[in-house]
Amino acid sequence: MTATTSNTTGESDADLASTAHLMNRIGDQLASQLSLVSLNGTRRPVPPAPALVLVAHGSRDPRALATVRTLMDRVREQRPGLSVHLGHIELNEPLLPDTLAALGDREAVLVPLLLSRGYHVKRDIPEMAADSAVRARVAAPLGPHPLLVETLHARLVEAGWRTRMDAETRRTSAVVLAAAGSRDPESRVDTGRTAHLLAERLGVPVVPAYATTAAPTVPDAVAALVARGRTRVAVASCFTAPGRFATECAQAAPWIASAPLGTHPAMASLVLHRYDQAMAAPDATWERSLATA
Repeated sequence: MTATTSNTTGESDADLASTAHLMNRIGDQLASQLSLVSLNGTRRPVPPAPALVLVAHGSRDPRALATVRTLMDRVREQRPGLSVHLGHIELNEPLLPDTLAALGDREAVLVPLLLSRGYHVKRDIPEMAADSAVRARVAAPLGPHPLLVETLHARLVEAGWRTRMDAETRRTSAVVLAAAGSRDPESRVDTGRTAHLLAERLGVPVVPAYATTAAPTVPDAVAALVARGRTRVAVASCFTAPGRFATECAQAAPWIASAPLGTHPAMASLVLHRYDQAMAAPDATWERSLATA
């Protein structure tokens, strides 16, 4: 049993320690409150949260721009009061450098509407941010993540995928996860991880395939699955918005093809999750190019 000593006033050491801890907490709270008050007694304005900049690739398909603008509205609906902007890497206005120039020297988090790591995430976006006056963080791409898989699953169900299958149907079913493709090996790792998460969700094989640059192509992946007895092959569109790649991949589907991810509520939640992740990173990451996602 531990002995408790007392001072000349009869207070124990434990009592004094508890009182000192309480006084420290009160002092910290007062300091926090006083920091919001200026010398003339008026309340200092609370600085705004860093802006969220959605970074889309850009497309000649007019549906793509309409989709990302609607997604931006969904993000605003989920986080009222947050300053949300849009910038494109190429092909569409506003271009990212123009969006950043309009922000001046504000802080901003750039969230790529891209689904894996690659050159745009690692080089293009950080370099555009570095050339601006904005104090920027570049968030991780949207994939892989369970919220991305939630959207892929929902789009497949909309296209006709059955959530309940008998054993025979499951043995003959499979999915090709159609992605853009990249020479960056980490992009393939990310797409493979998304395919793995989707396979766990569906209970059937999911094979990653690509519209360009990487192998296998979507038609090759479909053919390989059919040769293995998977006669009910769906194509899951792992594209943020409609465009040429999404259209071509869907045309290769022997059965059903899901729509691009688009404006599903889970996509808006995922954008805000990446924003919050970047905000929670150490301060040293401000104004630093993204090395890894």
